[in-house]
Amino acid sequence: MNFLPLLEAKRDGYPLTPNQIREMIAAYTQGQIADYQMAAFLMAVCFRGLSRSETRALTLAMRDSGEVLDFPRDRRPLVDKHSTGGVGDKVSLPLTPLLACLGFRVPMISGRGLGLTGGTLDKLDSIPGFQSALPAKRIVRLVQRVGCVICGQTERLAPADKALYALRDVTGTVPSMPLIVASILSKKLAEGLAALVLDVKFGGAALMPTLERGRELARAMVTLGGQCGVRTRALLTAMDAPLGEAAGNWLEVKESVRCLSGQGPADLRELVLACAAHLLVQTRKAKSLPAARRQAAACLASGKPREKWEEMLAAQGADLTQYHRKLALDCTAPAASELAAARAGYVARCDARILGEVIRDLGAGRLTKESVLNYDVGVDRLAKPGARVSAGSVLARVHAPGRARAEAACSRLESAFLVSREPPRSRPLIREVIRMTP
Repeated sequence: MNFLPLLEAKRDGYPLTPNQIREMIAAYTQGQIADYQMAAFLMAVCFRGLSRSETRALTLAMRDSGEVLDFPRDRRPLVDKHSTGGVGDKVSLPLTPLLACLGFRVPMISGRGLGLTGGTLDKLDSIPGFQSALPAKRIVRLVQRVGCVICGQTERLAPADKALYALRDVTGTVPSMPLIVASILSKKLAEGLAALVLDVKFGGAALMPTLERGRELARAMVTLGGQCGVRTRALLTAMDAPLGEAAGNWLEVKESVRCLSGQGPADLRELVLACAAHLLVQTRKAKSLPAARRQAAACLASGKPREKWEEMLAAQGADLTQYHRKLALDCTAPAASELAAARAGYVARCDARILGEVIRDLGAGRLTKESVLNYDVGVDRLAKPGARVSAGSVLARVHAPGRARAEAACSRLESAFLVSREPPRSRPLIREVIRMTP
């Protein structure tokens, strides 16, 4: 394939046809287009953008670049959730078994983190023996038998996306809106879903810095998802403060188990139930959001999702004996240190970006793809905005590789918190819901 004319056309702002895009992705997947040429194309897209037609063609071409999951006919709808990521974002862990208990099949294809904190698979890797690398046929078998699975992208599932993302990551083209849309949806469409809920985060520690940018991304994905036959909704959620009261791989697993046991933080529970409720309505398993939320809350309170969680862990190779021993420990890192409030008042700020940077530097997140994670470090017992504290109350507890690192992290965390005399203005976690237009 002579790729240069297409590259020049996009450089100069001309649209490409769906057929040209399909041929380009097929040629790149087969090694017929050099990485340096594709990197130049991605940069051209970053500056020139893609039309809706081009974005749809790119998404479908990436989906069709490899295998798709082939599920048998079943009364249980296939559904999934995707988040654009944030500090303490552990929603997928309790949500997946909850959805399975609500009568869904959940083939959740997740990823690892690069940046502030670990991704969903990094959290699961902190569980002894857990296997996230599964071939497509085993994914299908486990979903049919257990009802859910959380695993990584297979080598043959949307391989064009995997290759393009690696290039985007090192060429400064990750923030491109059409490339984000195509990357997310190509993998989700390869799952054969009936419905998808998206958690699009905005704010200081989010991919989208503002509500407006988050809304733009949400609308683009909801529209394209609908055009491709998947009932899609997006929740726009704030990411200026961390989600939940813990951030760090194993600490987030522990908090997820608390959520499954009915004891988790209110904001985590709210978002888990909201995602479940929207999927119940999208698949017509509930007539209204209030009824769907009551149904999801009752299921969560039954204890069955926690049992399903452990069934899923065992099915994916986890050593439940070691897992329970680890779960019983208050701290698995070598050292822990607490940051205390200097004065009484109300927490007005708990800065997710600063927290994320501290946690990453402790070893919980990656600076490069080759970084080796420390699964046990992180921060818990976070005092969130609105919380009333006394002088000496704990604002955060740091789990670190050693005492000196723990104390240094506490010093850095001081700037993340602001304690004021008056309570801050309360803002909803879920700011907007973007639905498909008729």
